[in-house]
Amino acid sequence: MTTILLTAGVAPRDRTEQAGLVALIGIVAAMQLSIAVAQILLAVAALCWLVAHVSRGERLEAPPFFWPLVAYAALTLASAGFSLDPRVSFTDCKQLVLLMLVPLVYDFARGARANHMLSVILTIGAASALVGIVQYGVLNFDNLGRRPQGTLSHWMTYSGTLMLVICATVARLLHSRHGRLWAAFIMPALLVSLILTQTRGAWIGVAVGVGVVFLTKDFRLTALIPVAIVTAVVLAPASLTDRFYSIFDKNDLTSRDRVAMLQAGVAIVKDYPLMGVGPDQIERVYPHYRVPDAVKETNPHLHNVPMQIAAERGLLALAAWAWFVASAAIGLWRLLRRTRHRGLAAAGLGVLAAMLAAGLTEYNFGDSEFLMLLLVVLTLPFAANRDGGLPS
Repeated sequence: MTTILLTAGVAPRDRTEQAGLVALIGIVAAMQLSIAVAQILLAVAALCWLVAHVSRGERLEAPPFFWPLVAYAALTLASAGFSLDPRVSFTDCKQLVLLMLVPLVYDFARGARANHMLSVILTIGAASALVGIVQYGVLNFDNLGRRPQGTLSHWMTYSGTLMLVICATVARLLHSRHGRLWAAFIMPALLVSLILTQTRGAWIGVAVGVGVVFLTKDFRLTALIPVAIVTAVVLAPASLTDRFYSIFDKNDLTSRDRVAMLQAGVAIVKDYPLMGVGPDQIERVYPHYRVPDAVKETNPHLHNVPMQIAAERGLLALAAWAWFVASAAIGLWRLLRRTRHRGLAAAGLGVLAAMLAAGLTEYNFGDSEFLMLLLVVLTLPFAANRDGGLPS
């Protein structure tokens, strides 16, 4: 696979770019398996990218949605400066380095390499799904306190990455000329593993993300979603169906706590509207804003992406994040209509929609593994279009 990627489409211009491409392949493979390995390789790829650009005197190029992310990063740093504890907040800002993935992928994965990068993502996702299935069936990761998590640190992270991979797999099935057989082959394992995580937000995210991918092909395909849901409910064991029905239970403790977090978040935003309380400060202030109906005494974050950003980093940062979402959606829609890379563009739209839907009940945008995978899939269609991309 590495050899194919190194020779696909555009040959590396020099040894530095070749090394950067190898590091990027490693990042794409590792981000669903080990965040530590992925971040080490990110440092290597970033160094190669910087050396290559300086030596060739090239300016920074990136997709349009990267500049809202730069604004988001700048406002996050400003929020850290006004934080209740600047030292802790600035330390938390190290995650902003992950945003460098966008120009790295845009440069190193350009042209035909982009589709091969997606193949790596799908293959590693399938392997990760098998690990989760074994954990559930053999190792007794079969209850809410101990769920399948693959090789990642938490089942929420694991289910989030599976959600993104499923959306990308469906996009390849519907739009791509090559790789459909492999996508169809791995789909059952991906779906089963996601169901076994019992993560309701990811289930909803998949339904929304896949629905958007269906719309990019034929709106009538959306009729398959309720059919698939009913089939899964009928075939699943009682423990999983009970978890599904709890989505609609207003007395469910987790759902009640999510509502309480939103109420606390609104109060925090009223007191700290522009800059928020600072990165990694929600847990510190939450007890002061906790409402009587809340279940937990405190929470590290508010389990809702827009609310978390507004309360933690301020309304200005939230506006920059909304700008990023809008810019990505508009850019992907244009690529879907105007280029031959429809599969990659549909995958980007699907993962973006899934992130937004699941992000209403989980702060997935703050999860490093999830964010890395999201940024890569969003950038690939723009990188692919650097070969021209117009219909032949």
